[in-house]
Amino acid sequence: MSATLPPDLTDFSMMELFRLEVNNQAAVLAEHLIGLEHQPVDPSRLEVLMRAAHSLKGAARMVNCEAAVRLAHAMEEVFVAAQTGRLVLLVRQVDVLLRGVDLMQQIAQMPENGTEAENGPLVPGMADYLVELDTIHQGNAAEPPRTPPFPAAVPPETVDTVPGTPTATGLSAKAAEKPAAQPRFLRVTAANLNRLLALTGESLIASRRLEPLAGSLLRVQRQLGGLSKTLDAIHEALGRETPVRPSVAHVHQARTQLSQCRRALSERLLDLEDSDQRSAHLSHRLYNEALACRMRPFGDGLLGFPRMVRDLARTLGKQARLEIQGPNTYVDRDILEKLEAPLTHLVRNAFDHGIEPLEERRAAGKPDEGVIRLEARHSAGDLLVSVSDDGAGIDLAGLRGAVVRKQLTTAAETEKMSSVELLDFLLLPGFTMKQTVTEISGRGVGLDVVQALVKEVRGVIRITTERGTGTTFQLQLPLTLSIVRALLVQIESEPYAFPLAHVARAFRLPKEGVRAVGGRQYFSFDGQQIGLVSASQIFGGGGEAPLSAENCVLIIGQAGRLYGLVVEKFLGERELIVQPLDPRLGKIKDISCGALMEDGAPVLVVEVADAVRSIEKLVETGTLTRIQREDAREANKKRKRILVVDDSLTVRELEKKLLQTRGYEVEIAVDGMDGWNAVRTGKFDLVVTDVDMPRQDGIELVSLIKRDPGLTALPVIIVSYKDREEDRRRGLEAGADHYLAKGSFHDETLLVAVVNLIGEATG
Repeated sequence: MSATLPPDLTDFSMMELFRLEVNNQAAVLAEHLIGLEHQPVDPSRLEVLMRAAHSLKGAARMVNCEAAVRLAHAMEEVFVAAQTGRLVLLVRQVDVLLRGVDLMQQIAQMPENGTEAENGPLVPGMADYLVELDTIHQGNAAEPPRTPPFPAAVPPETVDTVPGTPTATGLSAKAAEKPAAQPRFLRVTAANLNRLLALTGESLIASRRLEPLAGSLLRVQRQLGGLSKTLDAIHEALGRETPVRPSVAHVHQARTQLSQCRRALSERLLDLEDSDQRSAHLSHRLYNEALACRMRPFGDGLLGFPRMVRDLARTLGKQARLEIQGPNTYVDRDILEKLEAPLTHLVRNAFDHGIEPLEERRAAGKPDEGVIRLEARHSAGDLLVSVSDDGAGIDLAGLRGAVVRKQLTTAAETEKMSSVELLDFLLLPGFTMKQTVTEISGRGVGLDVVQALVKEVRGVIRITTERGTGTTFQLQLPLTLSIVRALLVQIESEPYAFPLAHVARAFRLPKEGVRAVGGRQYFSFDGQQIGLVSASQIFGGGGEAPLSAENCVLIIGQAGRLYGLVVEKFLGERELIVQPLDPRLGKIKDISCGALMEDGAPVLVVEVADAVRSIEKLVETGTLTRIQREDAREANKKRKRILVVDDSLTVRELEKKLLQTRGYEVEIAVDGMDGWNAVRTGKFDLVVTDVDMPRQDGIELVSLIKRDPGLTALPVIIVSYKDREEDRRRGLEAGADHYLAKGSFHDETLLVAVVNLIGEATG
């Protein structure tokens, strides 16, 4: 809906620049024309409208587009007449002028040199429309002024705006009165901006390295203090034994030098601390300024929304207006572009489902005109965008019925659900409560698209409703896609970052609060029973995190699907500058991106939604391990771990069960690349692999393992369907420790080979 300006206009033709100008000025015209319906004689709006039409006239003259010149001039005349009080622009006149805005955009989109003909403009309906505009202008000219006339601004003789100036893009009528106070906008290419952000991010990290350096100098200072005491003791001892000896003078000289060294070191430490503070402050300013280049006012993405709401009102025969709160709230430009589609869905949904027909509103004692409110604000480091209406609210009883009709759950289960759990059904693909399909809604497409786009930018959506009062959809989004506020935790001695927006709670759970039911572990939280899961099993592959006296637990997931993730320790909150992972790594399970810590060490950022799905998969397959107590973990810590790599589900499960029956702990991988990722991140005593697999075969996997200095001693057994001598030779040359053919081996054959290589499971 908003006109997005390209970052570089150097190679644009004059006609392309004119089209950009039309798109920007059309948004301004539509916004202020709609505003006139509530304030017909608002001088600031009429001034903006006159200037926009005048700018279009000048721009059209520059590209020799006579049709656009005539249209813009006719509209300008109407606005000037309204400014002088000779006519008042009411709803009917606004309808006509909005058609003129559409006609101007139609002219701009016609091929170059194709807008004129010998007998006049080629645009259909152009001549009739100009007559209609002239009728409005002339028909009201003789009427007495309805308000005291006020002076009209004298139109400038030259084009006074260019595409993208503040006058063309501003939303505030008051701001339009003082164009000199508007901020200037600088267009930069996306590539330059990304490089700038990357450099400032590195500068920020580099500045943080001064702090540990200062700490090390402090340690040196303490060591020098100890040395000074030692020299004092030596001096005293020498003085007692022989009062006058050359060695005493030497020691005295050393003490003097040491004192000078300590004084110089103290001065340098003060300088270093000052430099550290200045560097950190400068880096933060630099980063914030660079980040500001990515930000745009929230209102920039809503320029077409008032017109859309007005058109919907006419289509549906309802009365409603759009209120925009926080239009100057700054939003990451990438997020703002992605918000257009979901906000359009939500506004249309609010109009069709929320705002009642006129008779119903009057019967409920409500004003005839409904209100749809779009609001953006910053809160606790997040961007909160909400779409609310003052309509009928969502019928929860009707929603329960729709859920049951679609066989998503039983009637008895819906009665147990909270309103939050019920409202989440609205976000499912294809779900709708409407019985009939209209042009606006009823196809079950919309809210699932909203949720998908919100998740794409690492956000969450919440729905609240009150029957008879209205409904609110709130989107909680990051301020920018380049920074993530996260809670750092330790899993398998490695740091992981969980975005705070997706962490419901982080707390310490005493082991007395854990209970086992049906082979699974639970704890109580806000009246709910939440399953307990070891983070080691999800991310480290171990699954043997101990259940200690106090356990660090993260609650993740959504209502009805919450899980408690046990981690080793909390490392604190951080604002991390995210970095995309190398595409050669492929999609890493349950990980979205990476970041750098203050000391430059890498940290993985968790994709929480994927992690929840991984937990649910373990629950469904019955492979979720219990979190053991310290004594049980100590007894089982010597169990040997085997990685089974095979693209055949049947073979994988057969080998897994066979090895588990002998007491081995078994992990699985679906192909060579998956297996390579597993052996690099987990600790295994043996690898059992197939030969023929997609993405990376078993021979390549063996070669990678044996070439890695840290893995070269890891035994590998190749098990192949095809007993080909060539495969056997290649496998053994690559470094495989044993080769078996699937067609010839039986259970004992594999088990004997395993025992020969690594011994018994608990040996």
